[in-house]
Amino acid sequence: MDELKTKALAYHMNGKPGKIEVIPSKPCRTADELSLAYTPGVAKPVLEIAANPEDAYKYTAKGNLVAVISNGTAILGLGDRGALASKPVMEGKGILFKRFADIDVFDLELDSKDPKKIIEVVKMLEPTFGGVNLEDIKSPECFEIEQTLIKMCDIPIFHDDQHGTAIIATAGIMNAAEILGKKLAALKVVFNGAGAAGISTAKMFVAAGISRANIVMCDTKGVIYKGRKEGMTPEKLEFAADTKARSLAEAMAGADVFMGLSVADCVTPDMLKSMAKDPVVFAMSNPNPEIAYELATATRGDLIMATGRSDYPNQINNVLGFPFIFRGAMDVRSSKISEGMKMAASKALAALAKEPMPDSVKAAYGGKSFSFGRDYIVPKPFDPRVIEWEAVAVAKAACDEGLAKYPIKDWEAYKKQLRQRMKKYWEG
Repeated sequence: MDELKTKALAYHMNGKPGKIEVIPSKPCRTADELSLAYTPGVAKPVLEIAANPEDAYKYTAKGNLVAVISNGTAILGLGDRGALASKPVMEGKGILFKRFADIDVFDLELDSKDPKKIIEVVKMLEPTFGGVNLEDIKSPECFEIEQTLIKMCDIPIFHDDQHGTAIIATAGIMNAAEILGKKLAALKVVFNGAGAAGISTAKMFVAAGISRANIVMCDTKGVIYKGRKEGMTPEKLEFAADTKARSLAEAMAGADVFMGLSVADCVTPDMLKSMAKDPVVFAMSNPNPEIAYELATATRGDLIMATGRSDYPNQINNVLGFPFIFRGAMDVRSSKISEGMKMAASKALAALAKEPMPDSVKAAYGGKSFSFGRDYIVPKPFDPRVIEWEAVAVAKAACDEGLAKYPIKDWEAYKKQLRQRMKKYWEG
């Protein structure tokens, strides 16, 4: 048994099995407290909520409770392993929500591959939660599930596999282009991977200023080109390119950016050599990138490279996104997470990466110092400033777009409240 497996299984098994538990937020030590927590006292908030449903946010945990929901059809890079096998990942999401944004989570693993059944179940659960994080649901079903639920529900619905990577990668590409002195609109971008993350990231790149005409997308059958019939979906059709390239190698020749959301070791040194001067390579396959970091940097000394791994520079990590996006959205009671709110998150992350790094962040990374440049294009997850920058940006965007039921008036007070809320996590 390898060392990582041994440590990981012990971590999940020792003590109480799993990674999460429910802890009461009110005392229940006396007969009087029991009568308030349950019968007869509990009848009072029941009647208040029945008369005014908005009071659920006042008397229950709904306003700080997110459902993390999966059917296990696209687990991390492991594929379809079933709903039950997805539970460790969903519990892990619960830890990240709590640790980075003080949001409570119930994880729900649904044993169905039928989009209509999943939609029906999530809709029925809406009264329980203040938001829903869909996770590890395969493409193309995930598009139908998310978009239908957004229309049906009055709480934020967010498929993190689609939008998490897209938001962080967009922050990274904006900063990489700035560092290299390249214009976003002029970048020639090649995507390898046309699943949920690939399609969503391509859409965000376009929203950030990259020309759709300069994007070439590849899937397991090669380049997605105009006129191709095999393996096409409506989402892929949107990115069908007017190009003579038919293979990944042909597409990468002269490209400024490679965006990999696919499989390990699919990019060769020759492909990398064929790219334009100062290439940007986002190799997001986990645990092994589309091209190994050491091989890529040895092949091209002029590249900016990002991966999904924490042991290399420029980690594109979804934990920089979803906890803070939900925090901002839920704090103003936004009815949805809009494209504008996602872009606000990207821009906030891009801006924070340019700020001087405090000593507390350096200490979290073994005393290593980071400064804006080729090896530091997005903030680090353990930077306590992320919640203040990103949640505020998301909340402001919701207010500006008229999506917030309870707009914030005093933003400095909100920032202070976030700092105070998270103090226990950063100071121990």
